[in-house]
Amino acid sequence: MTDNDGSTPPVGVNGLDWRIYRGSGQPHDEILRLPPPPRWRVFEGGPLIESQPGRPVGPVHRPGIDDRAKAYLASDEVVEMVNAALYLRRPLLVTGKPGTGKSTLAYSIAYELRLGPVLYWPITSRSTVQDGLYGYDAIGRLQETNLQTLATGAAGIPDIGRYLNLAALGTALLPQARPRVLLIDELDKSDIDLPNDLLNLFEEGRFIIPELARLPDEQSTVHVMTADGDRAPVVRGGVSCRAFPIVVITSNGEREFPPAFLRRCLRLDIRPPGEAELTKIVSALLGAEAATENSALVHDFAELRERGDLATDQLLNAVYLVTSGLRPPDSARERLLSALLRQLDTARPE
Repeated sequence: MTDNDGSTPPVGVNGLDWRIYRGSGQPHDEILRLPPPPRWRVFEGGPLIESQPGRPVGPVHRPGIDDRAKAYLASDEVVEMVNAALYLRRPLLVTGKPGTGKSTLAYSIAYELRLGPVLYWPITSRSTVQDGLYGYDAIGRLQETNLQTLATGAAGIPDIGRYLNLAALGTALLPQARPRVLLIDELDKSDIDLPNDLLNLFEEGRFIIPELARLPDEQSTVHVMTADGDRAPVVRGGVSCRAFPIVVITSNGEREFPPAFLRRCLRLDIRPPGEAELTKIVSALLGAEAATENSALVHDFAELRERGDLATDQLLNAVYLVTSGLRPPDSARERLLSALLRQLDTARPE
């Protein structure tokens, strides 16, 4: 198998390509070649839930991200660090300026390795570990109990599994044959305690749902809702992974993380793409003709970014605007490009 640029892939000392993820944008089943984990990263959760690799990757929260995943251009450093995380079963902490493709990397991994939809957890200053694991609608369950009692005259207790939803992190830790890809987006926005609260989860790969653990023996197995909209069995309230999820944590560098957290992650800093890489991105997403017609715009964008923060999305928006069917007149074009390519670290004019 050649790389997406037609080059011969690197081989390891045994003469085989050591990479599982290649950053090629071409789906394959190389995840089946992944060696066993280190002894200290073995997880034995069950009962095993078969993954569904045939599902479409396109997530509902960002339409078109599957196209970005196909066109994602991973540098050698990115490919190497992703594979290190795969081999070691460790989270990957990805830093870099806004617009450098930190989040898109997670979708690229899921698409190329056929691991199904990305499980997405956007972080805010109010996010807690509980938010990432599961939610329980106790009030909704109580209301249905009361309605059943009024309608039938007999007290009935609805299935608790219908009112318990595993969130992105909780779903990622289900015992599946293939790992799921979990994107924890912008962790640097979190409360100061959240990174520390994640430590045990990353080490143990499991958690307990107290509402289920307290149920009687005859209800030892409960089918709960997942972040995918499916239902999965949970035995005695315990969720424990079999294949440790591929965790991509992004950060814009707005804060430092504690050493104990950093020790459990592999760190990757993504540098902004150069002019050649930008041309390839424009060509992949908007077509080779658009890239050729706007080579000067790509060049100017690369120079502007040397003097301040600019996101690749801004370039894509600008190229699309000036190459779409109803193109703006020259009088408006320059004003629009100036507005679209405004540096992110420039103060708003008064």
